[in-house]
Amino acid sequence: MSEAAAAIPDLRLALQLTPQGQLRLRPAPDAAPLEPALAGRLVAAFAQGTAAGLLQLGGAETGTLLPPVLAYWRQLGRRLVTALCTRPPEEQGAIPLLPPPPDGELVTMALAAPPMAGAEYVTVELLRRLWTGANEELQRRGRATGARLPEVLASLSPAWHVVGRVHFHLAENRKDPETPFAFLATYTSSLSTQGQAQHQPLGQALREFAGKARQERLLSLLLPVQRASETCDWLRRMVDEGELFHPLRWTAAEAFRFLADVPRLEQAGIVVRMPAAWRGGRPPRPRVTATVGSSAPAGLGQGALLDFRAELTLDGEPLTPAETRQLLAATAGLVLLRGQWVEVDRERVGDLLERFRQAEQLARDEGLTFASALRLLAGADVTRGELSAAADPEWSLVTAGPWLRETLRQLREAGSGSGPDPGPALQGTLRPYQRTGLAWLHLLTGLGLGACLADDMGLGKTVQLLALLLVRRQGQPAAASRPNLLVAPASLLANWAAELGRFAPSLQVLVAHPSALPQATLKALDAARLAEADLVVTSYGSLQRLPALARTSWKLVILDEAQAIKNPQTRQTRAVKELTATARVALTGTPVENRLDDLWSLFDFLNPGLLGSAREFLSYAHRLAERPENPYGPLRELVRPYILRRLKTDRSVITDLPAKTELKAYCPLSRKQAALYQQTVAELTEQLAAVDGVQRRGVVLASLLRLKQICNHPSQWLGDGGWAEADSGKLGRLRELAETFAARQEKVLVFTQFRETTGPLAAFLGGIFGLPGLVLHGQTPVKARRALVQRFQEEEGVPFFVLSLKAGGTGLNLTAASHVIHFDRWWNPAVEDQATDRAFRIGQTRNVLVHKFVCRGTVEEKIDQLIESKRQLSTALLEGGGEPALTELSDEELLALVRLDLRTAAEE
Repeated sequence: MSEAAAAIPDLRLALQLTPQGQLRLRPAPDAAPLEPALAGRLVAAFAQGTAAGLLQLGGAETGTLLPPVLAYWRQLGRRLVTALCTRPPEEQGAIPLLPPPPDGELVTMALAAPPMAGAEYVTVELLRRLWTGANEELQRRGRATGARLPEVLASLSPAWHVVGRVHFHLAENRKDPETPFAFLATYTSSLSTQGQAQHQPLGQALREFAGKARQERLLSLLLPVQRASETCDWLRRMVDEGELFHPLRWTAAEAFRFLADVPRLEQAGIVVRMPAAWRGGRPPRPRVTATVGSSAPAGLGQGALLDFRAELTLDGEPLTPAETRQLLAATAGLVLLRGQWVEVDRERVGDLLERFRQAEQLARDEGLTFASALRLLAGADVTRGELSAAADPEWSLVTAGPWLRETLRQLREAGSGSGPDPGPALQGTLRPYQRTGLAWLHLLTGLGLGACLADDMGLGKTVQLLALLLVRRQGQPAAASRPNLLVAPASLLANWAAELGRFAPSLQVLVAHPSALPQATLKALDAARLAEADLVVTSYGSLQRLPALARTSWKLVILDEAQAIKNPQTRQTRAVKELTATARVALTGTPVENRLDDLWSLFDFLNPGLLGSAREFLSYAHRLAERPENPYGPLRELVRPYILRRLKTDRSVITDLPAKTELKAYCPLSRKQAALYQQTVAELTEQLAAVDGVQRRGVVLASLLRLKQICNHPSQWLGDGGWAEADSGKLGRLRELAETFAARQEKVLVFTQFRETTGPLAAFLGGIFGLPGLVLHGQTPVKARRALVQRFQEEEGVPFFVLSLKAGGTGLNLTAASHVIHFDRWWNPAVEDQATDRAFRIGQTRNVLVHKFVCRGTVEEKIDQLIESKRQLSTALLEGGGEPALTELSDEELLALVRLDLRTAAEE
C-alpha cells in the first residue's frame, strides 16, 4: 500500500473504524486528496497497529492541510505527546503512563467526530483505549532502545523537544542606540499542523494556568527559571519584580551579561535563542592572528628562518589601528564594529596581542625556525617555551602565509603535480603512486627537511628512493657533488646491490661492508675514495667501525628499516645521529612500533628539534594522553608533512595486488607439553613470591620464553634433540597444512623467532614435501642470502623456506610463496606484518594465505587476544602496534595470563 501511495499522485485515502475499535486506512474515491508522501507514511504507520498510527499522526511534520478525518485523529495523538512534553524535567527519564483526559473532554471529542465510515463506534471508551495504547507503545519503544523520553519524542518530530519549555530570546534593536537589544521570555505550548513550535509570551502562562487545578503545570513550566535564578542574580531580580513576563529593552552591557550566562541558563533547562546573524549563537570575536611564512626563507632545513607578523583580525580581515583602539577601550563586552556586534574581552585580547607582538619582535631579531613555525601551526606546544595558539584558541590563531601554505599543501598532498622525471636512467616504470612519492621526497629533500617514507611493505620504497637519487644527480657535475649514504641492516645489503644494478645501473655504488670489500680496503677508506661514489652503502654495524663515514659530509643520509634507531640509547642510534647531511630520509613500514618514544627517536634523526628534547617530548606525550577527545591530533598534525604512508589494501593506491587472508591455526597441546607447561606455571608462582624489582623482571621473561618453547615442542625446551611429531600439537597442524600445499604444488614461508627451531622444522617439512627446502637465520652468511632468495624465487623444486623472524622478516622479496606460516608469535603485530609482507608485495600474482599458529588454552591464545585489541596508539598516529608490557603486570594478572586451560588445550 505504501509503494502504491508513493506511485499514484491522485491516491485518495480514508480512515475507517471497525466495530472492534480498530483504525484502518482504505482507498476511498470520495475521500479528500492526500499528498503521496504523507499517504505513504500513514499507511506504513497504521500497518504497525492503531497505537503506532496514532503516534505517527501526533508527531508527523507536513505542510499539508489535513483532511478533517485525519485532523480529528491527529488531535488525540498530539494531545498525548504534548502532555508528555510538558512533564517536569526530573520526570523526563523513563516514559510515564499518563491518565487519559477527563471524561468530560472525551465526551466532547467523541461528539465532534467528523462524518466518516465507522463514526458510530467513536465512544469515550474507544478514545480512552487509544490514548492508553499509544502511551504504552511509547513505553515499549523506550524500553527497546534504552532511550529517555526526550529522545523517543524526538523520533516522532525533532521539534517536540522544545514543547513545554521556557525560551529566552535576545534580538537586535538597531533603531534605539541607547538600548540596542530586546529581550522576551516565551514558552511553547504545542506544535502547529506544520510541525512548527507555537510560542506564547511567558506572561500568558500566568493566565492560562491560573487556578489551583492547573498550578502544578505552571510550577513545572517555571522550574528551569527557578533553577537558573539561583545562580543568575539578574534573573532572580527580574522574577521578583515581574519583569520577566514582559518584553524588555536592554543595553549592550545587559545583553553581554545575558550572553555570559547562557551556559548556566541552558544547564537549568531554558532554551536560549540569539540573533539570527550570530553564527553558532554567539557574536563574532576578534582574534589575535599571527601569520608565519609569507615569503620563502633564505636558508633550508629545520633551521630556516621564517617571517612572523601579528595583528588583530575580525572574520579573517585585519583591523585598522583605530578599530583596534576602539575594541581595547570597550567596557561593555559588546561593541558595534563594521555594522555588526562584536564580542570582546579586552584584557585577554590585550594580553594576547602584547605577547604576539613580543614574539614578532623576537622573530625579527633572531628569526623563527621552520620547526617552531610548524609547532605553532599544529598547536603542538612541545617545548612549552614558545608562543602557542593552543593556549587560547578562542581568541588567537596562527596561520600559514602564502609561501608556507603552498609548501604545506604540497607536502600534505604528497607532492601534487607532475613532479620530477628520472628519465631513462631509471630502468623501470614508476607506478602513479610511486611518482607521487618521488615528487614528495624531492620537495622535502630540496627544502633540506627530513622525510619518512612509511609506505606499506611491498609498495616499492626502494625504487622511489633510487628514482630520487637519479633526479638529484641530474645537472650536477660529478666533481662538485657530495656522495649519498645508505645505511641498512646487513641482511639487506645484497638485496640493495641487486636492486641498484636492476633499476639504477648508472649510479656509482660503493658497498662499505666486509661482505663486499677486504678489511684492509675498508680501513683505508677516505673522503677522496667516498667522493667517487654516487651512493655509499653500509650496515648499521659497519657505520660504527668505519670512522671515515662519520667524518664525511653527505648530501643525503638514508636509513633503510629505520625502526633500527627506535632506541635512542644504543650505540648504532647515536652513530647514525652524529652523521652530517643536507637532508635525511628514513624508509620504514613501521615508524611507530611500540610507543611514542619510537616516533621521537626517528624524528630526532630526521628533523632534530621538531619534537623537542626527549624529556620535553615525554612530558608533552603525557599531556596529550590526558586530552578527552582526539588526544594525538596536534602531534599527528605536526608530523604529517614529514611522513608519507600508503597501504597495499587501499585500492586507490594499488589495484592489481591480490588478496591477503589471515587465519588462526589453533593447535592442541600434547600430554607432554601440558605437563611441562603446568610445571613451569607452578615454578613461576613460587618464584614470584620470592623476588621483586629487576630480578622479578628476569624471572618473568625467562618463564615466558620457556612457555613459548614448550608450546612449539618439548624438545626445544629440553634440548634432547627428539622432536617427535606426537609430542607437539603444532607439528601435527603443520603436517595438515603442508600436505595440502604439497598436493597443490604451492610454496610456503615458515617463520619462527628461534634459530634452533629452523633446522628441525626444515627436516620435518622435507619429509612431507619429499624435497629439501631452504633455511635462513642470523648465522647465515650475508653473501649467501641473496643466492637463497634467488633459488626460492626461481627454482620449482624448492617448496619451502624456513626463516628466523629477525633475520628474514624484512627486506626480502619472496613472492614465489602463496602461504605464510607463523609457527610461533613475536607478540608484536608490526613485526609479524613485516614478515608476512615478504610474500604479500608488488610482484605477487596469487592470493596470500597467512596461518598464525596459536596453542589453545595457553599464554599464546591470551596474548593473541591482547594483540587484536592493542593497535590504539598507532591507529591514532599511523599504523602498527607494540609488544605488551607483560613484565609490568601484577602477580595475579600475570598468573591469569599464563595459567593453562586444560579443557581447551587438550588434544582434539
